Amino acid sequence: MPTVQRFEDLEIWKKARLLSQKIYPLTFKDPIVTDYRLKDQIRGSLGSIMDNIAEGFERGSQYEFINSLTISKGETGELKSQLYRCLDNKYIEQEIFAECYELANELTKMITSFISYLNKSNIKGQKFKNRSKDE
Repeated sequence: MPTVQRFEDLEIWKKARLLSQKIYPLTFKDPIVTDYRLKDQIRGSLGSIMDNIAEGFERGSQYEFINSLTISKGETGELKSQLYRCLDNKYIEQEIFAECYELANELTKMITSFISYLNKSNIKGQKFKNRSKDE
């Protein structure tokens, strides 16, 4: 597998971006736009998912990256719960919910798999690449 040089090349970040592109526009439409707290929570979750993947990658440490990925995974779970609130309050139709939920669920699985891969990997990241064990 080739080494990823930029967070933009990560499939999980691309999927998180796609999720954001699908859901973020819904927050500008009635009735979500006038439910200020829910709107802000959805936007915050979407941003946090993408941003934590990017931040963790840029930190250059396997362990910090895994930590950031667990935050992204948690935010994805929070977003799925917010989608249920939108559905239950009739802010979105069942088919919009199902499409967005499935995309979020795919992302959860991808993040989980990637965390598992990193945990089994000998990759330590750029931060520790040239350090000896004595440092």
